[in-house]
Amino acid sequence: MLDWIKNINKEYPEFWKLYLSKFEAKSNRYIVLSTETSGLNPKKDVILSFGAIAVINDLIRIGDTFEVVILQYKYLHDNGLPNDFLIESKITKLAEPQAIQSFIDFIGNAVLVGHRIHFDIEMINAVLEKMECGRLKNEALDVEIMHQKLSDITNKSFSLEDLIKQYKIPLNEKSSASDDAYSIALLFLKLKSKLGFK
Repeated sequence: MLDWIKNINKEYPEFWKLYLSKFEAKSNRYIVLSTETSGLNPKKDVILSFGAIAVINDLIRIGDTFEVVILQYKYLHDNGLPNDFLIESKITKLAEPQAIQSFIDFIGNAVLVGHRIHFDIEMINAVLEKMECGRLKNEALDVEIMHQKLSDITNKSFSLEDLIKQYKIPLNEKSSASDDAYSIALLFLKLKSKLGFK
């Protein structure tokens, strides 16, 4: 009961209040998201990078993208990983709170799309919790679940590579979060068309 009262009186950061206000209207924008993480446990692991691209009216919007490397110094140090990719990469680099805030500003009230998207959402929610914000409110669509519905298969999982091959999406040699987001966007448009929803 006390937690509930605390949440009502809670003073959220400005960017979070702005985000919440965007849900008064429905969006026609899909944000296709891919994250690179240090592992599969939202309680212990961290997000290393984001790649996201917008889809509006069945068109992939190349100019409406988000790409960032998150500076996770503690993770890199604790795991003895080289800093080469941080130094070499021309991608924007931000500390975790700034990266998440920029990402929240970018997605607004869009529907999130991804491969096993609920894992990405849990990872983002774990960071939002540290920032004393709420949880993401966006609707989410998962390309793996869309494929399972289309194929009427519920007892088998499909990697992103499996789906890309099955739907004859051009395979990208490099595999950054942004490359994966673009491949997922192509896959999403094929599945969306086959499932016949707007």
